[in-house]
Formats: sequence, structure tokens, C-alpha cells
Amino acid sequence: MASPLRITDQVGRIVQLNEPAKRIVSLVPSQTELLYDLGLNEEVVGQTLFCIHPNWAHQSKPRVGGTKTIKLDLIHSLKPDLILANKEENVKEQIEQLEQEFTVYISDIKNLADSYEMISQVGLLTGKLQAALDLNHQIQASFDSLNSKSTKHKVAYLIWKSPLMAAGKDTFIDAMLQSCGFENVFDFNQGRYPETTIDELNHLNPDFILCSSEPFPFKEKHLEELSSLGLKAKMILVDGELFSWYGSRLAKAPVYFNALLNELHVG
Repeated sequence: MASPLRITDQVGRIVQLNEPAKRIVSLVPSQTELLYDLGLNEEVVGQTLFCIHPNWAHQSKPRVGGTKTIKLDLIHSLKPDLILANKEENVKEQIEQLEQEFTVYISDIKNLADSYEMISQVGLLTGKLQAALDLNHQIQASFDSLNSKSTKHKVAYLIWKSPLMAAGKDTFIDAMLQSCGFENVFDFNQGRYPETTIDELNHLNPDFILCSSEPFPFKEKHLEELSSLGLKAKMILVDGELFSWYGSRLAKAPVYFNALLNELHVG
């Protein structure tokens, strides 16, 4: 008989399966995409409304609610042998309810190293360890090609409009900003996702304000509105998935970052 699969997840919990997971529910969009990229098309039996990649799965797989509004009864009916959750994206009380009956893996990701660990652990628990290790090598090679400059350009990264909110330090987004050679104008004392104002942003005086496509879908009209209200820095629309998704989509991020850096003539 094969040895059980046993790991310590990213919040310090022991996760053990007697065999690779065959019925998986994912409550984390970036990790859902990872499962499919590892070749687990049939094993995924449920995912959230926000698990939009790949599109065919978004259209056809059972939807178990949003990341913070999961449908516990539906998940119970799917009888998963593994549930993927995330400390930040999911609601603690809901996950604790699921833990009473199911095996739950919880990720907690703030940088690339955490992503590599999560990808490897998910690969182990699903019988796709070699594919996960190969993916990590691909992501690492992609980031090695990132043409980030040593000169630090100050940026603010907006994630919400009303109220204005930014990605602060100790976040995965901040790690991606650093990989591009950017310096976040918000410091640790302001929290991970600080609320801000136009006056504060003008005072912080970033070289660029990056306006994300998610969770708030910033568009040109919003940039024009903020400018009309007195926001002075140059605002740029950016792909939020490539700054905040920490699964297999990471392999695509450096190409996008290089194009963005070239667009901004950074360096």
C-alpha cells in the first residue's frame, strides 16, 4: 500500500490524503486555473463564480458560490476529497465548517517563494508533482527574463475606487511590483490594503498610479474622473490578474511586465 500524502500547508495545518485527490473543489480562482494546467480537468468537481479560467470550465463546472459566499450545501453534495482554500480570499468561519467534514488545504501567499511552495504542494496532493515542479521551473525561467531596472520608480497600485484603496506592503501584489523594480509609496504602517484619498496620493507623489482591472474594474472613464477631481500622477490601466494571480498564470506575468516597463520607458 502506498504511503499517505502528508504535508504542512501554508497556515501550519497538517493535510493528509491516503491517495491523490480525485474529487477537488477549489475556492480560489488562481489555484483553480492551476489545477487545469496540471491536467486535472476531470478531478475538479466544483469551483467559484470567479474561477473564470479556463472559460470552458467556468461555463460547465458546478459553481459553489463566490470566494466569500460559498454554498456549503452544494459543496457537501459534491463530496470532495480535497478542498483548496486561501487565508485571504476565503472566509475563515466558512472554511472551518468545511474542515469538520472534508480535507482542506489552505494557502497563504505573499511572494513568489510562497507560490512555488503552493504549486508543489498542490501537485503532491493531486498526483501531479512532476508537472508542478516543471511549472515552477517554467515560472522561474520567465521571471529570470524580467527586464526590471535598478532605478526605483515610485508607484501606487489602486484596487478599488469608492473608497479609493491600494495594495500595500506585505501583499503578493507588492511582491510583483518589486519584481518590476517599482517602489510602493505605501509603507507597512498603513496596512496591507489601505484606504486612501486624492489628497494623500498627491502628497505621496508617485511617478505612476497603476489602476487594476480587478477587483474593481478600472476603465479609462474612471481615470478621467480621478484626473478631473485633482489626481495629478500619470495613471495607467493594468491587468490585475497578472499582478495578483499566484498560480500557473505567473508564467505569463513577466512578458506582460516587460511590455509595461517598455511602455512606461522605465529605466
